[in-house]
Amino acid sequence: MRTYDDSFSGQKIYPGKGKLYVRGDSKIFRFQNGKSESLFLQRKNPRRIAWTVLFRRQHRKGISEEVAKKRTRRVVKSQRAIVGASLEQIKERRAQRPEAREAARKQAIKDAKEKKAAASAAKKADKAKNAANAAKGGRTVSKQGAKGSAPKVAAKSR
Repeated sequence: MRTYDDSFSGQKIYPGKGKLYVRGDSKIFRFQNGKSESLFLQRKNPRRIAWTVLFRRQHRKGISEEVAKKRTRRVVKSQRAIVGASLEQIKERRAQRPEAREAARKQAIKDAKEKKAAASAAKKADKAKNAANAAKGGRTVSKQGAKGSAPKVAAKSR
């Protein structure tokens, strides 16, 4: 037995029932009854009419199989090592007393400051050496010049 679906409501149309509507562009629409045909011709949206299949599907009506809610997967937290520190080191530092950790932090800051000061002192000494060399008559070379770039072309006036 051949059945068709209603073009508007989505319900089944059994043989010998319903209406056939052919639009000007030769598209065929089948309707179960005059009610669905009338609503279609009024250009009503079947998703907004409560008794149509499309409305029920959109609003999840009549779905009794999926009563049990789906379980959400719980995230399992695990500790991992960070680059430069193994898991043992991390655990050891967590177990440290706050005073010891603070002292180690201060020492690390102090070391970093000393290193930075030494680097800046070396830079100043290098700069002073270059200045003395330039004062002697040596040519000052820029970074690009030291790398071997072509010298600037002198401006020419007419």
